[in-house]
Amino acid sequence: MSRVYNFSAGPSMLPVPVLEKASKEMLDYNGSGMSVMEMSHRSAVYDKIIKDAEASLRKLMSIPDNYKVLFLQGGATLQFSAVPLNLMKNGKADYIVSGQFSKKAADEAARYGEVNIVASSKDKNFTYVPKVEKDAFSKDADYVHICYNNTIFGTVYNYIPDTGDIPLVADMSSGILSKPIDVSKFGLIYAGAQKNMGPSGLTVVIVREDLIGFARPETPIIMDYKTMADNDSMYNTPSCYSIYVAGMVFDWILSIGGLEEMQKINEKKAAILYDYLDSSKLFKATAEKEHRSLMNVCFVTGDAELDKAFCAEAAKAGFVNLKGHRSVGGMRASIYNAMPVEGVEKLVEFMKDFEERNAK
Repeated sequence: MSRVYNFSAGPSMLPVPVLEKASKEMLDYNGSGMSVMEMSHRSAVYDKIIKDAEASLRKLMSIPDNYKVLFLQGGATLQFSAVPLNLMKNGKADYIVSGQFSKKAADEAARYGEVNIVASSKDKNFTYVPKVEKDAFSKDADYVHICYNNTIFGTVYNYIPDTGDIPLVADMSSGILSKPIDVSKFGLIYAGAQKNMGPSGLTVVIVREDLIGFARPETPIIMDYKTMADNDSMYNTPSCYSIYVAGMVFDWILSIGGLEEMQKINEKKAAILYDYLDSSKLFKATAEKEHRSLMNVCFVTGDAELDKAFCAEAAKAGFVNLKGHRSVGGMRASIYNAMPVEGVEKLVEFMKDFEERNAK
């Protein structure tokens, strides 16, 4: 069977060159006589793998020297707890709720201190991202938290909130590495790898050094950023293979021109799909135009049964995982970095054919 076009929101498709390289090295990595899956994380061979991965990510994102890069486990969801446990010095934080994951993060943080919901787009079913000005944030907040790209609802921040001296924390799971971003504007960035960086099992945290070392006494040691930073992400056995693959993904992006080139490709893919949706009489994009995500394109026909039929026919044609999240329905095409332009072009061809056959 030939490879399908996988539009899953995560785990998502990986770049073919990365998969090919991983397959060639599966039984013998670089003459070691073993797979990275079998390798001791304390070995000199693996030490080079993890250090090279960090160096490539630093280069790719232009991460300043005063930021630590941590390769952790537990998914972005564990960071919903780790962030307040490490950063809530005074017991207060501001959250902007623009979707399901930012709400979950706010709910979790409320277990550890006072959470102020500065703004929410729930009033329009999260079809937009609230615009929040600097004076709206609590002056005594320990940090401000946002979810930069909303996977479920297909929206993205078209601005970086100005929080002044308050550290800005961002869940970037589904938007990281899609375009250049100024890391220095954030106190902490975290992201699950399984959307744009590599396989599931790895979570990357990029945290400014002055925010480390203030974990609450009850913080589990594995969730203390200082513990992980002091031990180069290897206090315990890390997600070795996921880090190895992520390192290859970082190198692949660098090889094609870095994040500037990646942004051009992603904008081209998104334009192909959104332009069709805007002209279609059957399909409709659900996110407001100025807040549309480059990574997750959500759309509907307006008929739940027709949506179901579309997803079924698409899967048979080789376009898989187009069903929208169970909480919102409809369709969602996640067009992360590894999705080729050709995949989006062929999807649109299929959608046009489906529309002709189902015109009312």
